[in-house]
Order: sequence, then structure tokens, then C-alpha cells
Amino acid sequence: MLPETVALRYTEDEAEYVNLRPVVRQTFRIAELVDMIVSVTGIDAGRVAQILRSGSVAYHGYRYWWTGFEAGDAELAGLLAAFPVAEPGRAFDAGRCGAVVFESSGAGPRHSIEISREDGRRRRVLRLQSFWAAVMELAEARRPEYVDYSYARRGDLYALELGAAELAGLVAAAGRLAPRRLRARLGLLAAMGRVVFVVPRW
Repeated sequence: MLPETVALRYTEDEAEYVNLRPVVRQTFRIAELVDMIVSVTGIDAGRVAQILRSGSVAYHGYRYWWTGFEAGDAELAGLLAAFPVAEPGRAFDAGRCGAVVFESSGAGPRHSIEISREDGRRRRVLRLQSFWAAVMELAEARRPEYVDYSYARRGDLYALELGAAELAGLVAAAGRLAPRRLRARLGLLAAMGRVVFVVPRW
């Protein structure tokens, strides 16, 4: 039988160094622990069961550990059934988009730029439109394709491949509309080839 609560310890994950960070203790409900693990593994019952048994997981820069235990197939299936699954027929809704991730294309090291809706909607002084509005206008015109559900991001992912003209338009919009700090973060925008839209489900 799965425990109702699990006593955890965690600290900053610094595997390459001697870790002198303080260890924090906290009690999680079993559903909270499984939720954290699923954010790392996705809906993979075998992998989730393995991590529960091993008693350790790295999540958002922290290492969590606990006394490992076995999870019965039926009990674990019941917990995992509560999680959302990919819905390819789910229409893109620009009004609910919470973040965009620009990704580089081609061979070699990959780069990405993530912009939250809050940051993207900040405007330059005397500008009526934001960079976020320009990105959403492109999305409304092109209608991004459904990719998958992300358990790490708790949302549905939609993507657009960017043509040269579209990318040039976004670079120009960034220069014209984005405030200084956002423009600095968008410095590599011209090297991007794809944009992923994150639409929260929860």
C-alpha cells in the first residue's frame, strides 16, 4: 500500500561539488511527490515506480530524497490516471498562452530563448503595442501545430517553423517594441528557427 505522506529531505543539486548547502526537511502527500516525479519523467509508470523505489529525484535545481518504497501497479495507475494527456485536437488559444520559447535550428549547439507572457507584454515608453502582441499576431495568422503535452511545463505545446520573412519581422518587432532588458534577452533571436507556444492546462 502506498503511504499517504512521505518525509523528504532536499538541498540544492550540486553534484559536481562538495555540497555544504543546508538540508531542508518537508513532508509531501504521495500525490505531490508523484506530481513532481511526473514533471521529470512524464507518464511512464515503470520509471515513476523506479524513482519511488530508489528514493531520489532531481527537480528544478534541487535534489530530493526519501526512504524508497514499492508502488503497486494498481495504486500507481490510479494516481497517474489523474494527470492530463496529450490532446492533438485541442485548438490553440493565444489568449491563454503563458510563454513562448524560440529555438535555434540546424546542426551544432542548440540555443533557446524563453519569454513569459508577463515579460513579453512589457512595452517601451510611448509604444502602444508590445513584443508579445506581435508574436501572438503571428500565431493567429499561422495557427501553430499541436506538438504534445508537457508535464514539466504543465501545459500543451504548439509550434511554428519560422520563415526568413517572419523571423525578420519578429527581429524588427523586438527592436521597435521590446524594452531594453527584453531586447537584451532577444539578442540571438535572428538565429532562431522555431517558436514553441506553451498554453497552461492547469
